Amino acid sequence: MVIALSVVHLLIAVVLVVIVLLQSGKGADIGAAFGGGSSGTVFGGRGAATFLSKLTLAAAVLFMVSSLILTILSERRGSSSVITEERVGQTAPAPASPPAEAPAPPTSPAGQTPPAQVPSAAK
Repeated sequence: MVIALSVVHLLIAVVLVVIVLLQSGKGADIGAAFGGGSSGTVFGGRGAATFLSKLTLAAAVLFMVSSLILTILSERRGSSSVITEERVGQTAPAPASPPAEAPAPPTSPAGQTPPAQVPSAAK
């Protein structure tokens, strides 16, 4: 059910994007509001609602409703987060291990002497 609703949700989102892109821009009305024209309102006269604006409203409502339904269904299913699984695995105390001994310094091959260390100059 969740997968089917997710597919429908995705289709509604694509339809909504296409409908919004089909509508004409309102950029000229915004410029007119700041002295470029004789508009009486901030964004210009609205006029009657077109078919595309009604279709946009319907698609937006369907998108919001499907989002809410998907959210409710995902909460009912429970979450399987990697973080919670990791915390469950770390609840057991680590086994105590004896301290490791310091490694032995490397020995130089026979016949070679290690280079002398030069002390840094004191200031």
